[in-house]
Formats: sequence, structure tokens, C-alpha cells
Amino acid sequence: MFNQFTPFDIPVEQDVTIHGIHGGSGPPLLLLHGFPQTHHIWHRVADELAKNYYIVAIDLRGYGHSSKPDGGEGHVRYGKKAMARDAVQVMDALLANRSEGNQFYICAHDRGARVAHRLCVDYPSRVKRCILLDICPTLAMYSQTTEAFARGYFHWFFLIQAAPLPECSIATNHRAWVDMFMGGRHAGLKAFAPECLAAYEANLADERTVHAMCEDYRAAATLDMREAEADVVEGRKVQCPLRVLWGAHSTVAKCFDVLAEWRKVSSASVDGRAVDSGHYIPEEAPGEVIANVLEFFF
Repeated sequence: MFNQFTPFDIPVEQDVTIHGIHGGSGPPLLLLHGFPQTHHIWHRVADELAKNYYIVAIDLRGYGHSSKPDGGEGHVRYGKKAMARDAVQVMDALLANRSEGNQFYICAHDRGARVAHRLCVDYPSRVKRCILLDICPTLAMYSQTTEAFARGYFHWFFLIQAAPLPECSIATNHRAWVDMFMGGRHAGLKAFAPECLAAYEANLADERTVHAMCEDYRAAATLDMREAEADVVEGRKVQCPLRVLWGAHSTVAKCFDVLAEWRKVSSASVDGRAVDSGHYIPEEAPGEVIANVLEFFF
């Protein structure tokens, strides 16, 4: 898996190093994963995309082999602003000696797509185009919560509870979270390669990683929400063209007008559609990801 890629560990703060892989040739393309996963989600698309793009896939801070710092006051170190800054610093380091300049494309799923949203707003000159997979903006999803959404995304409300309640539940029952949380969605566990499941289970079995993932969600429900509200008041929007793909069998599809919500927070064009998939689009429908990247990123 990822045999043609080179691993890296790049320091972005005194106590934070971001792990990832890179390889391929062409315009730079940053890939960002979601919960409770790692860069492994891209294993079915990375080789094909590397024929046309210089691929960079990272483990978000707190996940996989990246550092798991303390969350800090108000969970600030797991706010999407901090995680977006990580990604930009990684790209700065990797693109420093390349001829393409410092702009790049992004394709991001789930939590990584929330990081990508923040990155597009905070660093508008860096992102050429962006594809987001199976999310609506965080502010829209929390502010429009319904019973159907709460049932489908119960973890949003569980993981934000004060430590160590969710941490104790997950770390001591990590196999159940793999089997019932990940396996309980549309495609079941058959969507995941064994090597990937092992990486995701390792996330859920490690107490420091579980705490970091909870801090990610706690930041989303507090700090990230306040920043999103400020963006609305101050008129800060995504300025690059967006394409949004969502699973036709996912909770996002059932609960939100996806394109309408993204158009509210974007000043550039927004298009997209549902694909025949559940939540885990890169692993359930890799052909859709490849086709959309090749068509939308030019």
C-alpha cells in the first residue's frame, strides 16, 4: 500500500510533527482524511492520481502517526484554524524547491474537509480549487440539527462531552466502535481494506489519539463555531471554486440541501452531486473521486 510514495514527518510547531506521504508528478494535490481514520483512506485513489498530480496525504494532528499535543485552553490546538495551518506549513516545506509555485488543490473528506474549509477561508491565495466529500459546513450542521441528524451523527454530541467520558468509552471498546460505528454505516466493513481497518482500529485503541479526536470535535462545537459565525458577520467566504460530492446513502444527503449550504459560505462557483455511496466515499466509490479530480482540477 502506497509503495510509490515516500513517507515524511514535518515539524510545524515545537511539539507537533505532521506525518504523511508524498509522490507523483504534476500540480500539487493535498488529500485530507476524516474521523476516525488516517491518510490510508486514499489508498484506492492515490496511485491513479499520482500519474497526473504531485500527491501529499497527511495524518491530521491528533490522528495516525502525527503528534497528539495537549488541546490547550478552549481546545484551541485542535481548532480547524490550527489544523489548517499545519497543512499549509507542510505544503510550504514540500513545495519550497518545486517549480509549480505555492498554490495547490485540495480533496478532503469528513473532518479533513472541515480543515479544508478553514484553509480556503484563511489562505485564499493558496488554494486553486477544492473538492469536499460528504459534509456541509459545521455551522449549518449544528445550527440545523434535527432528530434525524442527531440519530445519524450521534457521535458529534457524544465526543464533545467533557473528558474523560467519551475517551473511556472508546478506548476500552475500540473494536465495538470499528464494528458498530464504522461497520454500521451503508457499506459495512467490506468497504475497508484490512490494512486500513488495522490503522483505524489503532487510532481508536490509543488513549492519546482518542483524546485528540475528542478535542477535534470539542473544538468544532465551540471555537470553530464562533469563528464560522464571525466569518458570516465579517463576510469571509471561500474564494476558490468548490465541488461537493456526498453519498446518496449518507446522513448528509438525508438532512441538508448540500449545495445551497455551501453556496452560502462561498463567493466562487459551487457545484456537485450525490454519488452512489455511503459516507466513506474515497473507499466506497474511488472511481468517482478519481473522475472528479481529473475533471475539476485543471
